[in-house]
Amino acid sequence: MAQISTTEKPQMQQIDLNTLNLQQLTQLKNQLDQELSIFQESLNTIKMARSKYSASKEALEQFKGDWNEKQILVPLTGSMYVPGTIKDANNVIIEIGTGYYVENDLDSAKEFFKRRIEYVQEQLEKIEMMGIEKSKIRDTIREVMEKKLTQFSKELQAKKREAE
Repeated sequence: MAQISTTEKPQMQQIDLNTLNLQQLTQLKNQLDQELSIFQESLNTIKMARSKYSASKEALEQFKGDWNEKQILVPLTGSMYVPGTIKDANNVIIEIGTGYYVENDLDSAKEFFKRRIEYVQEQLEKIEMMGIEKSKIRDTIREVMEKKLTQFSKELQAKKREAE
């Protein structure tokens, strides 16, 4: 018996795929394809966030406490920099999200980015697992559709032979 869920969960309804017609199976497969596309977009966004947090953490790892009064180039955009001077190498300003910034000491800032990276990684793994589950369901639907199409084709050929 083909089930729509490979694992039983209280919020998921199990459906015997063999009871659905081809049109219903196609709609279900298309819906899953759309959901998988959204999952892939989410994965890409989360991977980009993880990469940015990692880059920020790595940049902080390079920071030295004796860099006071050191001349640097400060990035304004991805490709535009302006000259600047480090006034306090033991404190940094970091973005904590949605345009908010806070001043932190180096160790606290490193710990912040470490926590963010771990959180984003957990979310990434959750989405990947949901994507795998939906892919399995889509593959099962595809198998049932192929079985039904083969059966329909055999029935059609049998009717042709009877008509002759």
